[in-house]
Amino acid sequence: MATAQMPDEFFELIVHHLPPEQPVGPSGGRPRVGNKVAVRVIWFVLATGNRWEDVPQELGCSGRTAHRRLRAWEECGIWDRLHADLLRLLRRADKMDTDVVIVDGVYVRAFGGGEDTGPSPVDRRKLGTKHTLLVSRQGVPLAIRTAGANASDQRQILPLVVLAFPRVGGKPGRPKDLPDVLYADRGYDSESTRLLLRWLGIEPRIAKRNTPHGSGLGKVRWVVERTISWVKGLRRMRVRYDRLGVIRDAFTTLAASVVCFRILHDGVI
Repeated sequence: MATAQMPDEFFELIVHHLPPEQPVGPSGGRPRVGNKVAVRVIWFVLATGNRWEDVPQELGCSGRTAHRRLRAWEECGIWDRLHADLLRLLRRADKMDTDVVIVDGVYVRAFGGGEDTGPSPVDRRKLGTKHTLLVSRQGVPLAIRTAGANASDQRQILPLVVLAFPRVGGKPGRPKDLPDVLYADRGYDSESTRLLLRWLGIEPRIAKRNTPHGSGLGKVRWVVERTISWVKGLRRMRVRYDRLGVIRDAFTTLAASVVCFRILHDGVI
C-alpha cells in the first residue's frame, strides 16, 4: 500500500499544519531538523516497521528525534487535521460518501504490553490491541478506535459511530452528522445496539449469530477487509511495539491518512 519513500505530494498536504521552521539563533548552534526530514523518517518507520533505533542516518535525522515530533504533533492535533483534510478532498473528488458505513476490527500483538492492551481471545491470551475501523462504502477509513484485545466488539461500535464519525465538508450543504446505514458482522450482534442505532436514525444491518451464512451482507462489507489489508500493509501497524497510547493513536491516524492519500492519488477504489 505504501513504499518506504514519502511522496512530495504528501508533505505538501501536511506542511501548512506543521509549526514554522525555527532558524538558527544569533548565538549560532546546531540547526533544528527540518519538518520535511522528520515527516520522511516517520513515514519510513510506518511503512517499513523499523525500530526507531534502526533508522538509517542518511535519512537526515535520528529515529528518536522523529519519535518526539510524532508525539508532539499528535498532541497538537496535526495528524487529525491532516486526516480531515484528506477526507474533504476525497469527498470533493467524488471518491467518498458517508451515507453508508461499515465497521470491523483487527487484532495486533502488543510485545511488551502498554496502554490500551489486553489478553487476546484469539491468540492464547497474549497481550494485544484491537483496532476497530469505520470505513465508507468505498473503503475510505473514516475513523479508527483503539482498545485492549479483550474489549467487546459491542462496546466499540457506538463510540466509533456516534463520537468518531467525521463531519466531512468539501461540497455545498451541511455535512452529515451521522450515517444513514451501518453494516457489521456477527461480532457486533446486539439488539440493544440496533435499538440505539435506529433511535439515532441509523439503519443497522448487522448479521445475527446462529443464523445460516449467505445473507448477502458480505457484498458490502468486503471493503472494510480490503482497508484492513491496506492498513496492515504499513508494517508498523502489523505488530505493536509502542507502549504509549499517544504514539499508537498517532500511528493509527497517520495510517488512515496514508490510505486516504493513496486512494486520492492512485485512484484505488
